[in-house]
Amino acid sequence: MRFGGAHAAVRRIWTVELRPQADGPVLVCPSCTARTFPLQASSARSAALAHLACHVRADALPPHLRSCQCRLRGCVWHPRHRGCAGRVLLALTRDRGGRTWRLADACAACAAATSHTAVVPETLLSPHRPAASAPVRPRVHGDEPQRVREMLTHLASALGCVTSPAARLLALQCALRADTHGCARLPAGLLRSMRLHRHTEAWQELVQDGWLDLPDPRAAPLQVRLLDDAALNQAPGRSARRRAAHWALQPTSHIVSATAKPAERLTALVLAAHTTAADATADMAVVARLCGHSPQQTGVLLDRLVAGRTLAAWHHQRDTDEVHWQPATLHRPVSGPADSPAH
Repeated sequence: MRFGGAHAAVRRIWTVELRPQADGPVLVCPSCTARTFPLQASSARSAALAHLACHVRADALPPHLRSCQCRLRGCVWHPRHRGCAGRVLLALTRDRGGRTWRLADACAACAAATSHTAVVPETLLSPHRPAASAPVRPRVHGDEPQRVREMLTHLASALGCVTSPAARLLALQCALRADTHGCARLPAGLLRSMRLHRHTEAWQELVQDGWLDLPDPRAAPLQVRLLDDAALNQAPGRSARRRAAHWALQPTSHIVSATAKPAERLTALVLAAHTTAADATADMAVVARLCGHSPQQTGVLLDRLVAGRTLAAWHHQRDTDEVHWQPATLHRPVSGPADSPAH
C-alpha cells in the first residue's frame, strides 16, 4: 500500500448530494459543469453510485499510485485506530442520512473504521460487466474470511442500524450466493442449518429496509432478489463467493454451540473473519459495528462466547480500543490479561 510520496497530491475523492425538490430529487455534483441532475426517487441511490463510478473511470489511476485519502487528510473520517494497513480500496460513505455520498480511496483499515462505509468492488465500477464465458481470475485458497469480512463491512452500511443479527446473517448468505442478476436461492436445509427456518420476521426486516424483494416467504426453496446494487457483480467469481458463503456457516476456528442465538453466531463470525495465522485482534469499534451492537453489548456477547466455549478468553485494550481474543480451538495466549475478560 502507498501512503504518500511523489504522488501524494493526487486527489481521489468524489462526492455527490441528493437534494429533495418538489418535483423529485436532484443530484448535485461539485465536480461537474452541469452541477444538478433530476432523478427518479426510487432510483436515486443507484444513480448516485453510478455517477460516482463515472468519475472513477474518468480519473483512473494505476493501483501503485493510489494512496489512502483518509490518511492524507489527517484521518478525520473515523475514530482513532491502529493506523493505515491493507490494500487501497474504493470506500463508499453515506452521510446525513443518505443525502451525501462520498467515494474515495482508503486503506482497508480506515475503510473498516469509518461509519456508514462499504467497500465497493472494483468490478462494479467497470464500464462493462464481464461476459459469462470470461475466465475467472484465480484466487488464493483460503480467501473466504477476507471475502466474508468485506461483505460484512458492506452490510454494516447498507442495512439499517437496528437490523437484527438474524437478518444480517441471512443478508450475508444472500449477498454471497446471488447471481449477477441479484437473485439468490436458499434451500430449506440451508436455513435449518442456520436455525433460521421460517423466521419470517427477519426476512421482513430486509424487505422493509429496501434491501431485497421477497416474492413468497413460504416457498421452498426460498428465492429472493437483491435490491442492493453495490452487492451485485462482485469480484471474485460466483463459485468463490459461494465458498465464502459455505465457510460463513461454520468457521472451523470459532465453533458455536447448537443452541447459540443469532447474535452470538454473528459475533463469532465477525471474529473468525478477522482471525489470521498471525493474530486474533481488531478494533472494538469495528467489531461492534459489524455486529450491529454497541461496544458494551459486544462485550456481553464476547462473554457469552467464552461461556459457550467458542472463545477461551478475550481482552479489551482500552488505550488503543483493540480487542484481542483466543479461539477455544487454538492454544496461544492473547495480549493483555487473558484470565479475566474486560468489560
